[in-house]
Amino acid sequence: MGSVILGTGSCLPKRVRTNDDLARIVDTSDEWIRTRTGIQTRRIGEAGDETYRLAAKAAEKALSMAGVAAEELDLIVVGTITSHMLMPSTACFVQKEIGATKAFAFDLNAACSGFLYGLDLADQYVRADASRKILVIGAETLSTRTNWEDRNTCVLFGDGAGAVVLGSGSQGRGLVGSNLRSDGRLWSLLHMHAPVSNNADLEQADNPGVHIIMEGREVFKYAVKAMETAISDLLAREGVTLDEIDLFIPHQANIRILNKLVERVGIPLEKVFINVWKYGNTSAASIPIALDEANREGRLQPGTKLLVCSFGGGFTWGATLINW
Repeated sequence: MGSVILGTGSCLPKRVRTNDDLARIVDTSDEWIRTRTGIQTRRIGEAGDETYRLAAKAAEKALSMAGVAAEELDLIVVGTITSHMLMPSTACFVQKEIGATKAFAFDLNAACSGFLYGLDLADQYVRADASRKILVIGAETLSTRTNWEDRNTCVLFGDGAGAVVLGSGSQGRGLVGSNLRSDGRLWSLLHMHAPVSNNADLEQADNPGVHIIMEGREVFKYAVKAMETAISDLLAREGVTLDEIDLFIPHQANIRILNKLVERVGIPLEKVFINVWKYGNTSAASIPIALDEANREGRLQPGTKLLVCSFGGGFTWGATLINW
C-alpha cells in the first residue's frame, strides 16, 4: 500500500519585493518583468528567515493539519539548494527546531525537482513499512544565491518553504506513481558554483561566485519538452487519461514556460493551479507551497486526481500522480 499526504503546510517571508523595487536595482521595469515572466512580486527573507526556519514553520503547519506529533516522525527529507550551512543539513536543523527526536534526517539536492524526488523517496519508505510517518519539505532562500546585478535571473527568484506529512493510506488513495528523470550532460545551462576551494589544485576555473547562472532560452526549450514527455509517459504507464486529471500543479518557474507546457499537454487552464505571479520561482519550495495553497483553498478533496511536475538544474525533471 502506498502513502497518502496527511497534511500540508507552507511558510513565506513577510517582506515583499515588487518589480518596481527591482527596477531601482537593475535596468528593468515592471512591464518588462510581467510580460516575460508573469511575476509581479516575490518574497525575500529577512533576519530569522533562514532556510531551516522557513522549513520548520512549514513543517509545523503540516504536522498540525495531519494531527501528527513531531515525535512520531521517522524521517525528515528536505529538498533544497540553499541550505543555511553545508553541514549540518537543513533537515537536521529542522529536526532540532521541531523536536523530531525519533527521526533521521537528510537533504536532497535536485534543484527545482527536489520536492518531487523527496516525495517519491518517502513513498518507498512508507511502502516498505506502513507504520512510518515522514516529513517531506521543499525550502529555499534563493535570495542568498541570486546575482542581483543580473536582470535576467534576479527578477525570477523568491524565498519560501512548503511541507507535507506522509503516512500509510487507504485503498484507492495516495501516490499512484512517479516518472523521474535527469540528464547531467546539460548541467551548464543551469548551475551554481560552490564556494572557492581551499585546495588550489581543485579550484574551479573562472568561479564567478555562489549564485545561479542560467541560459534562459535553452532552459525553456528543454524544460517544456522534458516535462511534457514525463507527463505523457507517466499517464500512459498508469493507464490514466488527461481528462481524468482534476488539478494540475506544475513547478512555478515563469508564466511563459507554464503557458507553453499547458498548451502542449492540452490540459484546460481552469484545471491548472498558478501562483507564480505572487512568489516567483522558489525552486524546490514551488510545488509544496502551491500544494498547500490549493489544499487550503479547498481545491483538493477526497477523490481528486492530482498531477504535479517539475524541472530544475541538473537537469532534473519529473511528474507525479496522486489520488488525493
